[in-house]
Order: sequence, then C-alpha cells, then structure tokens
Amino acid sequence: MNYNIFVIGLDDFHHSLLKNINDGRSYAFHNLLPYDMIINPPKYDMDKIISMGKKELNDFKEDIHGIIGHWDFPTTSLIPVFRKYCGLDGPSLESVLITENKYWTRIRSKKCIPGCTPVFEAVNPFDTNCTKNISLPSPFWLKPVVSFSSQMAFYIKNNEQLEEAIAQIQRGIGRFGEPFEKFLELADMPADIPVEVNGYYCIAEEPIVGRQCTAEGYVKDFKPNVYAIVDSYREGKFHSSFSRYQLPSNLPQEIKKRIRTKCISIINEIGLNNTTFNIEIFWDEEKDKLCFLEINSRLSKSHSPIFEDVAGVTQHKVAIDIELGYEPEFSTRNGKYNVAAKFMLRRYEDGIVKRIPTDKEISELENKFPGTRILIEVQEGDVLSELLGQDSYSYELAVIFMGGSNTEELLNNYERLKKELKFRIE
Repeated sequence: MNYNIFVIGLDDFHHSLLKNINDGRSYAFHNLLPYDMIINPPKYDMDKIISMGKKELNDFKEDIHGIIGHWDFPTTSLIPVFRKYCGLDGPSLESVLITENKYWTRIRSKKCIPGCTPVFEAVNPFDTNCTKNISLPSPFWLKPVVSFSSQMAFYIKNNEQLEEAIAQIQRGIGRFGEPFEKFLELADMPADIPVEVNGYYCIAEEPIVGRQCTAEGYVKDFKPNVYAIVDSYREGKFHSSFSRYQLPSNLPQEIKKRIRTKCISIINEIGLNNTTFNIEIFWDEEKDKLCFLEINSRLSKSHSPIFEDVAGVTQHKVAIDIELGYEPEFSTRNGKYNVAAKFMLRRYEDGIVKRIPTDKEISELENKFPGTRILIEVQEGDVLSELLGQDSYSYELAVIFMGGSNTEELLNNYERLKKELKFRIE
C-alpha cells in the first residue's frame, strides 16, 4: 500500500530527509501550498491560503492518509483546519491556538506547573499608556504574543528602549496578528482563555536564565510522551540568538526525568492530542529550577537532520506514525554519529551581501567534513536589515548540520569549516 502524506510547504531539503525513511512502508510525499506563500512572505493572506489549500486537497484524486508540517505559525494552525476538512484525526484548532499565543500558554502553565512559569503580564502596544502600565521591573523581555524565532522580541532595560520597542512592534505586529485573528474566527475558545488578549497584544516577562533545551515529544490518544531532549546554545549581546542545537542532551538524567514529567502535565492541561510537539525549557542549575519558555504543536524542523545523524531517521517518522494510527517507535541511537548539531552562522551588524560561498565551495567543504550539510540563508545583494524572519539582534547567514563522535570533535570541525566559508559583507 502506498501512503499519501501531504507536507505543508515541502522543500527539497526536507523532502530528501523524508525519502530516507525506511520502515517497511511505502510513502508518497506531496507538497501542500507554495513554499513562498507560507514561509516568510511579506503578508499572510489567510483566506487565500486556506482556500488554495482546500482546493489542492480536493483536486487530489487518491486517498489522503496524513497532513503534517514542520514550520512555525501559520503552518501549525493550518494543520488542524486541513485535517478536519479531510476527516483526519488531529489536535483541535483551539488547543493549537493556545500554544500559538504566549500569554494564553502562560495562563495554562501557571495553573498546572506554577513553579515553572516566569512572571508575566499582557501589554497592549496600541494603548497610549502602555509604557506606564507595565508593572514588571526592568530588565524584562517584551515580545508579541504571536511570533517565532525571536522576531520583534526586545530586551528592555530602560524607558527609552521600551518606547523604541513599542514603536517597532506597532509597525510589525500585524504581520502575525492579522492571520491569528482569522484562525480565531474559526475557533470556539475555552472560557478561561482571555480572547481579548488577541494577536495584536504583547507579553512582558521576566528574563529566564540557565541551560536551555527543547523536549521533543508526541501525544497519541491523549497520552503524551517525550522521546528526546536537545540542548540549545545561545550567543550575542543579550544571549538571545541561537548558536547551535545539539543532540543528545548533556543535561543530568534526573533533570531530564523532571522535564518529561512537567511536559506531560502541560500538554495534558492544554489538551493537545494526536500530534507531535516540542517545548523549550530552561534549567537554572544554581537554583535547580525549571522554567518553561514556549510550546509548539509541531516537531522541530531544525532538529530533523541531527535526528537523522544520531537516530538514523528524521523525527518526521513520529508524525507519520501518528497520522497512520500507529504508536510511534523511535530509537535515538541508530544513526552514524554519537552527537550531531545544527550551527547557526550569524552576523551582528547590518550590511550588504556582496559574496556568498559558491556551490562548488560548499560541495568541497561537505566532502572535506563527512556528515556535513550546508544551507546558505542569504543571497548576493541582500541587505541584512531587510531580511524577513530574523531575530531582533542578529542576521542568519547560513546553517550547518554536522555529526561527530563527540562534542569536542564536533566543535573543532565547525570552527575549521567556518573559517573556510567565504562570505563578503560590506
């Protein structure tokens, strides 16, 4: 039997990972919606996106066995809409929207894991008195309740920075706020969810410190399970830009056990079902305290290649198993490498890209460092400050996936490779 699996915004890189799944079943992977329509467009036209997606599904003349995705909002919210349209099981739109809205997530996490929730409050950036009404002492983070990749997230230390951040957020928050409101029109939110704190709101919260990680898991038939933990490393002025993700995690086993327990509690509280998820968490080693940052109702596409390196298969297999009604069986020790990482090569100053590594140079480097995959994220002529999808304090030039026998080898190889990646930025 050939299983037809639709993947929202499927690109060649992730298609190659999916084609490597070898579990005895036969799959045909189909793209759903144009990549450029849902990945960092200047504007999300949700009416057009939803109608086009339904038409593509309607026009497919064979059985549809699953619809999955690995991109951030709005892909995460499109999945329950399209699954329901096709009569497929999956998470409710309401539960997914709770995870999309950072303020709503905080309300639920404070209820079930109160000791793991930072101090927070809602902020209406269009309220003329909003800068005076924030009660949190500085420093604090200010960010839209709906966003991803730290976009429009600002570290606030004084009133001048707050005024500047509010002005930037007012200009840009509609990019995610408007499509979120479209999904909200399709949902019937629970009574405890303050729908007035909508997609045009922000959240202010105290800074979270410690070692960061991401729990990758799934929930099937309302039974959550965490199958892996990935370490996250940050760099930059406010330690706010990701530098690498690494699998497996180096956290103590006891901490991993506590993380799994807390993750199960919050997933049950939100009510997610029949979906993958990932949860970003900090462990303050000095205070021995866990603090939850964010919940996503999807697998992490950033982790997919490093799962293939260490586990032998991308964790998309978990999502596919759930779509087909199977209990996922996922070992994290069947790959070629003991450790693997995704490195994010960043620049912290604006500039114009004058040169990027050539295809020949990239191929030579991938051959020189076996197990390496290099993706260039900019093009010649790009003005870095005009790129979409960047965090507030850096610009991503490239991502590099590498595997190794241990962390020391991995980091040494990356430093050597980085010196040979020839960018010129003026």
